Amino acid sequence: MATLTRVKVLNPAQPNKSTAIFGGQASGILNWNDLAHPHFYTLRQKIRSLFWTANEVDMTQDVKQFPNLSKAEQEAFLKIIGLLATLDGPQTVVAMKIADFATDPSVKSIMATIADQESEHNHSYAYVLSSVTTLDKQMASFEMGRTDEVLMKRNERIVDIYNEFAENPTIETVLKAMVYTTLLEGLFFYSGFAFFYNLARHQKMVGTSTMISYINRDELQHGKAISDIFRAALAENPEYNTEDFTEWIYNQFRHSVEQEIIWSRYVLGEIEGIDLDEMAGYVKYRANKMLRMLGLSEIYPEFTDNPMKWIRAYVDNFDDTKTDFFEQTSRQYVKTSDLNGFDDL
Repeated sequence: MATLTRVKVLNPAQPNKSTAIFGGQASGILNWNDLAHPHFYTLRQKIRSLFWTANEVDMTQDVKQFPNLSKAEQEAFLKIIGLLATLDGPQTVVAMKIADFATDPSVKSIMATIADQESEHNHSYAYVLSSVTTLDKQMASFEMGRTDEVLMKRNERIVDIYNEFAENPTIETVLKAMVYTTLLEGLFFYSGFAFFYNLARHQKMVGTSTMISYINRDELQHGKAISDIFRAALAENPEYNTEDFTEWIYNQFRHSVEQEIIWSRYVLGEIEGIDLDEMAGYVKYRANKMLRMLGLSEIYPEFTDNPMKWIRAYVDNFDDTKTDFFEQTSRQYVKTSDLNGFDDL
């Protein structure tokens, strides 16, 4: 199996239009009007249209409300922030590593944009925690990714797949890393998102929920972009488009759904307002959506519709200048209105 090498910054002897996403030839000169995959331009534009920063979100009310949350809600809040930080930190690094080995300069640009946004997501978790709790609890929350046994078990395969790509970059390992990137963007965050949206629908921690909705929008676009790049790379390397690889992907999704349900029952078990069976169905619904984005069939035919209808309000109720669900300060979210669409929850 041929090892991928880091692409040179500039290689003028090669064409501007890349000959392959990975392992091809390209000069390194990026002309958005001369791409091997022209729709990658639209992918980047949609991601760029979602620019925001954590300190734009008003946390004043959350600061007052956090001490009044129940003990179970406070513990879940800190554990889930710990989970999200554990997942989003590596996403910055993986996006940059994919960029390192991508021949196509448009893919490098998309991954650079994704890496920047993932970095802001990670910053947002620190921003939320520093707003509502003490330094020792902030530190403990960020330690969870390497100390909580349930969380570490849940993340075992993510660690293995990402580190395998980092240590042995090949077409196969980058394809597998992109599968897990879509799982992170489209599945692994969602029981955590549901927790914050559930608080908001009870008029609690609305600032945090607003922040999460911004992250949620980003992740939907990241998942779409990376699944499109995955499909294009697989089409360029049909020798990997095998029944064995397809079954490997299905197995990873089944395992990931199982782990996400275990995690949701562990962290949300005492949270009023979340039905754990409904949550399990929602996880399976998300898995079906991500499989379709990868060009594969659904594996949970009984969950083709969203069983948690209430959660859609926390994304569907945003547009360019509309106030959020609880009438916070109006703010412009998407800079370019014709790029406002995205895959719904």
